[in-house]
Amino acid sequence: MMNMFRLVTGISGPSGFGSSSTSEQVTEGIDATSLTAIVTGGSSGIGLETARVLALRNAHVIIAARNIEAAKQAKESILKDNESARVDILTLDLCSINSIKNFAKEFIALNLPLNILINNAGIMFCPFELTVDGIELQFATNHLGHFLLTNLLLDKMKETAKNSGIQGRIVNLSSVAHIHTYWGGILFDHINDPNRYSDKKAYGQSKLANILHANELSRRLQEEGANITVNSLHPGLIMTNLMQHTYFLMRFLKFFSYHLWKTVPQGAATTCYLALHPQLEGVTGRYYSDCNESTSSSYGTDEVLAKKLWDFSNQLVNSKDKA
Repeated sequence: MMNMFRLVTGISGPSGFGSSSTSEQVTEGIDATSLTAIVTGGSSGIGLETARVLALRNAHVIIAARNIEAAKQAKESILKDNESARVDILTLDLCSINSIKNFAKEFIALNLPLNILINNAGIMFCPFELTVDGIELQFATNHLGHFLLTNLLLDKMKETAKNSGIQGRIVNLSSVAHIHTYWGGILFDHINDPNRYSDKKAYGQSKLANILHANELSRRLQEEGANITVNSLHPGLIMTNLMQHTYFLMRFLKFFSYHLWKTVPQGAATTCYLALHPQLEGVTGRYYSDCNESTSSSYGTDEVLAKKLWDFSNQLVNSKDKA
């Protein structure tokens, strides 16, 4: 209820920021010169805004994108306003296990540090479809692809944190839509069942998985003593390409709920806040909205469900990798 009040009124929360804060405002005065960040889906929408602002704060940004032409245009737009920006592009298709593995190999071969991983890319409300690996598209793209990518880059992040003394940060973009999922949270036994498929619930399931992934990874890293934090967030309602499958419906809803919607710079604010702000030093395993800690659904805080999803995701990746 308090988060909704802040969203409507624009009042700041304990962090000093709120729903009307922009990505530039929440990172003002921060120098990220020594940091390297990967932003998945950084070629458009809030991913592009995140990449732009991280580069503006002097971070070396790697845009990970499936559409390389769009990524090149994104890079050009960043450089147009910031000639000194350090931006590179690598191909990443989160629908393909092979592409994810190739991306990780390419990045590691560059011998760059890795301080920040922003799992931003996603799809929303699409018709039922299986990926090239035979996995339901929304679950594969929004969760499983990021799960595998994170695991493949984790040793590099640990090494960077140890050598630099700078705490690594992993940020998972979730959504308030995680509350609208299947009974039980995750359809473990029916992930690929077209007869059980609901485009809305499948999206909610994948966004719940983003939270559970962040929570379980955070727990494991804390147990290990690794100097890396992991948090998840709801960016807010923003009209971007993510809504391509429900564009006209969303335009209609926006007309009657304009006060709940954000601009792209406002939508990227919480991501940038979690990625760069000193207030987040040592903070891990939390869920954020409007640049303030928030509360997820009961499924989102279920430790048993998080562990089950972790094991399920590992088994699914391994079974497809060997196929």
